[in-house]
Amino acid sequence: MKTNLLNYDLAGLTELFGAMGEKSFRAKQVMRWMHLSATSDFNEMTDIAKSLRIKLQEHAIVGLPELMTSQESTDGTRKWLLDVGTGNGVETVYIPESERGTLCISSQVGCALECTFCSTGRQGFNRNLSAAEIIGQLWWANKAMGVTPKSERVISNVVMMGMGEPLANYDNVVTALSIMLDDHGYGLSRRRVTVSTSGMVPQMDRLRDDMPVALAVSLHASNDEIRDVIVPVNKKYPLKVLMAACQRYLVKAPRDFITFEYVMLNGINDKAQHARELIELVKDVPCKFNLIPFNPFPNSGYERSSQNSIRIFRDILQQAGFVVTVRKTRGEDIDAACGQLAGQVQDKTRRQQKWQQIHVEQRG
Repeated sequence: MKTNLLNYDLAGLTELFGAMGEKSFRAKQVMRWMHLSATSDFNEMTDIAKSLRIKLQEHAIVGLPELMTSQESTDGTRKWLLDVGTGNGVETVYIPESERGTLCISSQVGCALECTFCSTGRQGFNRNLSAAEIIGQLWWANKAMGVTPKSERVISNVVMMGMGEPLANYDNVVTALSIMLDDHGYGLSRRRVTVSTSGMVPQMDRLRDDMPVALAVSLHASNDEIRDVIVPVNKKYPLKVLMAACQRYLVKAPRDFITFEYVMLNGINDKAQHARELIELVKDVPCKFNLIPFNPFPNSGYERSSQNSIRIFRDILQQAGFVVTVRKTRGEDIDAACGQLAGQVQDKTRRQQKWQQIHVEQRG
C-alpha cells in the first residue's frame, strides 16, 4: 500500500525521506509542491530529481478526499462536501469577511460528543479524520478560492469548528495544525488558527504544550446544571475544572484571551440571570464572548432566542467590561451556518435512531 504524504508534517516527512535515503531538503521541496503549489502529481514537481520522482510514484501518493459537491450562498459563504470513503462525507465552509477569509474545517465524521443543540452531534459518529483528510479540506478550499489581486491567499484564517470535536482526534489535528503553521505548508500564524473545544481538559493541557494556537471554548451555559444537559462532556469536566484549564492554557497561548462561544437558546440559557452567572464564572479568565443565535435544524427541539433577549444578554456582558460579538448568521440557505453541518455520516453509535425515536414519542 502506498504512503499518503499528506498525512505527514515536515518533521514526519523528513523522517520518511531519511528512511528512503533522501536528504532533508527534499522533504521541504515536496511539502512546498503539495501545499503551496497545490500539486498532487509527482511529475509536475519539476525541481525534484527524476530518480526521486520515480521512487515517489512507486511508493507514495498525495491522497486527497474527493470533492462531491460545492455550494455557494447568497452572502458569499461557500460549502464543500468531501468524500472520505465508505459512504461518509464531511463538510468544510468558507466565510468571506471584509478583513479576512475564514475556513471552517471538520475533524471527525460526525462527532464523538453529543451536544443536544448541534446538528452534527445528532448525526452520530463514524470515525476520526486522518491528517490528510483534515489538511485536504484546506488544500481544496485554497485551490477553489485562489489568491487576491495582491497575490495573497484568500483564506487567511482557519477555525477548527466544523464537524467533530477536534481534541477528540488529537494527534491527527495537531499534525494538520503543524502543516498549517509551517512556512513550507500554509504559513498561517498561530493567532490566525483557532481550535474550538467543548472542554476536553487533558487535551487542552497537551495542546498548550504541543501546538499553542488560539483557543475557543464552546461554553453555552453559565452553570453546571444546564451544561450537563446540553454539553454532556461537562459531567466529566465541570465548569470549575474547565475554567482552571483555560487559565493554564493562556500561559502559552498566542492570544491573551480565550473566546467563549455561547449559543443562544430560547428559554434555556438566555435569561439575564444567566448573563450575570457568566460574569461570575469567568471573572479570573481573560476572555471575549461570541454569542451565536441558534441555527435551527429539523426536530431540534430548540428555538432561537429573540433579538431582544440577545440584546439584553449582550448589554449585561458589555456593561461588565467584556468584549462581546453577536455572530452574524452566514450561509443559512445552504445549511452552512454554525451547528448546521451534517455531512454524510454512517453512524456507528445508533444516535440517529435514538433521536428519531424521541421525536416520534414527542409527536405521539
